[in-house]
Amino acid sequence: MPDLSQRRFRIVDLSVFIAGALLPLAFAPFGIWPLAMLLPIVLLWSWDDASPWCAARHGGLFGLGAFGFGIYWIFISLHDYGNAPAAFAALATFLVVAVMALYPAVLGYAISRWGPSPGPIRWLLIFPALWTLLDWVRSWLLTGFPWLAIGYSQTDSALANLAPYLGVFGVGWAVLLSVGLLRTMWASDRRSTRGLWLGILAALWLTSWSLGRMDWVESAGTPLRIALVQGNILQDQKWQSSILEETLRRYVQLSRAEYGRTDVIVWPETAIPIFQEEATTFLSLLAEDAQQAKIDYVIGIPSGSREAQIFHNSMLIIGRSPGTYHKRRLLPFGEYLPLRTFLLFFRDWVDIPMADFTPGERDQPLPQVGGQPVGVSICFEAAFGSEIRLALPEATWLINVSNDAWFKDSIAPHQHLQIVRMRAMEMARYLARATNTGISAVLDERGRILSRGNQFQAEVISGKVQPLRGLTPYGRFGDLPVVLLLMGLLGLGFLLDRHGKISP
Repeated sequence: MPDLSQRRFRIVDLSVFIAGALLPLAFAPFGIWPLAMLLPIVLLWSWDDASPWCAARHGGLFGLGAFGFGIYWIFISLHDYGNAPAAFAALATFLVVAVMALYPAVLGYAISRWGPSPGPIRWLLIFPALWTLLDWVRSWLLTGFPWLAIGYSQTDSALANLAPYLGVFGVGWAVLLSVGLLRTMWASDRRSTRGLWLGILAALWLTSWSLGRMDWVESAGTPLRIALVQGNILQDQKWQSSILEETLRRYVQLSRAEYGRTDVIVWPETAIPIFQEEATTFLSLLAEDAQQAKIDYVIGIPSGSREAQIFHNSMLIIGRSPGTYHKRRLLPFGEYLPLRTFLLFFRDWVDIPMADFTPGERDQPLPQVGGQPVGVSICFEAAFGSEIRLALPEATWLINVSNDAWFKDSIAPHQHLQIVRMRAMEMARYLARATNTGISAVLDERGRILSRGNQFQAEVISGKVQPLRGLTPYGRFGDLPVVLLLMGLLGLGFLLDRHGKISP
C-alpha cells in the first residue's frame, strides 16, 4: 500500500506540472484559449483531500511548469544580450520563475488550510476569486510582474468583452469561474444538476458575448493616417557607435517614403540610441523636415543630463506640437536596479545598456500628436492597465513603443502584443504600437489587429486610427470594482461554508 500511495503522489505531481507547462499554449502566439479553462481543472482535482502543504506543492509545481515554459525568454535577454554567464542567467531566470510559482503555491495552501471542503463553494466562489486576487497582487507587489495573468489568454474569446467593464482581472475571474463550473459539472452525479451548472456556464458566456455589442465611445475627429517605422536594428549592434549613422539613415529613409500620405510617424523605443543632448543637430534637421511635410514624429530616445546624472527613457514629439514623455514605470533590473544596496552584485554579472533610468513624473501633460491628445506608453508600461488609464479621458488614442529585440524569436513579443491588445479593449481606444524588430501593429478600440508587420524586417506599417472620446467603466474606475467584487465573493463563500451548503 505505501508503494501505491507513493506512486499516486508521483502521478499527481507529474500531472499538475504537465498541466502548468501546457498553460502557455493558451496565450499568444499559440492562442489555444480553451486550455485556460481545462488545464486548471487538473490543479483543482489535485487539491481534493490534499493537506495544505501537499496542495502548496501541487500549486508550486503547476506554477513552475507555467512560468518555466511561459517566461523562459528572460534567459535570452540576460545571456544573449546582457552578456551574463549561462549559469548565472539560468539561475536568475529560475529564481524569477520560482517567485512566480509561489503564487499558485500560496493559493493551494490557503484553499486547503482555510477554505471549504471540495464542492461548489470552493470551486465557484473561493477558487476563482482567490486566484484572481493573487494575479492582481502579482501586478504590483515587488514592483509588479503581471505576465501570464490568465485573463490575457482570452483576447480572442467572448470573455474578452468583459475587459471594458472589469479589465483583465475581471476577464480572468470569468475564466476561472468557468473552470469551477466545469469542475462542478464533472463532480455532479445527477443529470438535472449537471444541466443547472451547464446553464450557468452558458449564461456567463452569452452575457459576455452580448456585452461586446455595447459602445462606450464616440468619434472625436477625423481618422489619422499613421506610419510605424520598424527599423530592425539587431540588439547586439544597436548601441555600437559604428552603426549609429546607418541606424539614423535607415529610419529617415523609411520615414520619408511616407511623406504626403501620413499624418504621424512613430519610431520605436530608443530608436535613436544616443542621448538627446548628443543628437541636437540631427533632431533640429528632422524638426524642419517634419514642419515642411506637415507631419508629427514620435521618436524613442534616451534623454537627461550627464552633469546631473538623471536620465529618462523618453518619447520625443517633433513637428507641429513639440512635446516629451518620460517613461513612468521602469523595468526592474533592465532600466533600474531595485534594492540597490543588496543587489549591486547583479551589475557585476549582467551588462545592460541604459540600465540606470529615472522614472518620469506621474502627472505629465499629454502630448498632442496629429492634433489630438494621445496617451503614450513605453514597453513594460503596457502590462499595467492602471498606468494606461492615467491618460484618460483626455487621450483620444494611444501609442505604445517597445524594443522586443531583447527576446529574439521567442514567444515574448507575441505575448507582449496580446497584452497591448487587452489595453486597447479596456480603454476602448485605437492603439498604434511601434517596435524595433516586431511585432508592430495598429489596433482598433476592441483590440482587433487592423494592420501588422513582419518580425525581423525593416519596414513601415501603415494604418489609420480613429480618435475617440468617452470612458469605459474600467477606464473610469480601474481595478477597484473587480477587487471589491472578488473580496465580496470570498466573504460570501466563507459565510456559506459556515452556515449553509451548496450541493453539487
